Amino acid sequence: MKKEQSTHNTRREMLAGMGLATLGLIGLNSAWQTLNNMPSALESNRSISKGDSSFPNVTLYTHDGETVKFYDDLIRNKVVAINMMYTQCGGICPRSTANLAEVQKMLGNRIGRDVFMYSITLQPELDSPRRLKQYAERHGIESGWKFLTGAPEDIEMVRYKLGFYDRDENEDNIRENHTGMVRIGNDALNRWSMAPALAEPHQIMATINHLDPKAIHTSAVHLYNRQYG
Repeated sequence: MKKEQSTHNTRREMLAGMGLATLGLIGLNSAWQTLNNMPSALESNRSISKGDSSFPNVTLYTHDGETVKFYDDLIRNKVVAINMMYTQCGGICPRSTANLAEVQKMLGNRIGRDVFMYSITLQPELDSPRRLKQYAERHGIESGWKFLTGAPEDIEMVRYKLGFYDRDENEDNIRENHTGMVRIGNDALNRWSMAPALAEPHQIMATINHLDPKAIHTSAVHLYNRQYG
């Protein structure tokens, strides 16, 4: 009798554990679905059709002194990860940059080939290409990741089109409010999402890989290596 009861209890505990694990997976998947499907200012305020160059094609300047067009050179037909920062930011920016540097390492030789990373200054009046280069060097940023500046009015246009703004004007005037997210997109497929800049690097990778059809299952490999490697 005791043996039967023990077997019954063990089976019940296993089923309960499986149920909790399933709920956990559902909860995690739901949270990421909510984030990935979250309507942004970019998606809600304009209709984006495939191949539409509604992104402003303004002139920007990289930390290496290159002159680039925002849409034609940086966005068109690319998988991109974009955040905003400024060199004098003493709060979230250095931590976000360090976190995204881990993402860059995880991307390996995909960076600058399959996936492109951009950081756009929120203080273009102060952040010259030279200052951005010093910032990138200070944080050990490797090639394939561009830090960008430009005319203040052009940076503002880009910021709004990317959805890095708050409807509350007082909140919108606080620069650090726009540095906490990464805008991730695939222009060729017209698919866009967001991820917190301070999320676990493998979670940011999962969002990038979700939008890059060339990278199926890559996030699972990184997660496995992170936990057991």
